[in-house]
Amino acid sequence: MAMAMAGRIRSTLPLARKALLSDSRSSLYPALNSNPELSRNYASAPAKEQKVKVPVTMYGVSGNYASALYISAVKANALEKVESELLDLIEASKKSPKFSQFMKDLSVPTETRVKAMTDISSQAKFGDLTKNFLVVLAENGRLKHIDAIAKRFAELTMAHKGELKATVTTVIPLPPEEEKELKETLQEVMGKGKKVNIEQKIDPSILGGLVIEFGQKVFDMSIRTRARQMERLLKEPINF
Repeated sequence: MAMAMAGRIRSTLPLARKALLSDSRSSLYPALNSNPELSRNYASAPAKEQKVKVPVTMYGVSGNYASALYISAVKANALEKVESELLDLIEASKKSPKFSQFMKDLSVPTETRVKAMTDISSQAKFGDLTKNFLVVLAENGRLKHIDAIAKRFAELTMAHKGELKATVTTVIPLPPEEEKELKETLQEVMGKGKKVNIEQKIDPSILGGLVIEFGQKVFDMSIRTRARQMERLLKEPINF
């Protein structure tokens, strides 16, 4: 049984390589949403203009905000400080259900949210960049996304250091030879000088094949997904 599963993984790797390399031809640096929410510079004083590229494609509300904060943090040379402060806030919210609920409650008046974030930032001695960012989230009713934003920001910080974390889900542990081949493919996608860390997850429900996740990209080559796709096709009416 294990040998059969290993064989399925080996047969899926060429497809994974093709998908990863094909995707890498598109831009790795997405244009940030032109929404005025994201166009604000969170630094207090205008910094010298510096072009900054986002190292990993990010999507959605959390991805866009994390990318905007990343650009401001790089310009201010404050990546690690901002990341640390965001993590401190996340830890505080985990320890206080009341505070966590407050950030998710959109019925709280904007002025109250802004004052709370300003006071918390001052008490925690957060830098201006983090404080201004939290105020923007409060103003725009986006505090409920802070956990996801912090996670995306941590991924960008890791990528900035030349590191990439990829999660590979399989039915059985990925054989060393296949893990090495996949790691080499990911390094080829990311470019020379990048360090790729693979985290393996075991999930029997995918039935076979593998699912690769890095950044906010998901390459699903599992048998479960293929079976569902086939099921949908079979349910479609046939026109003669």
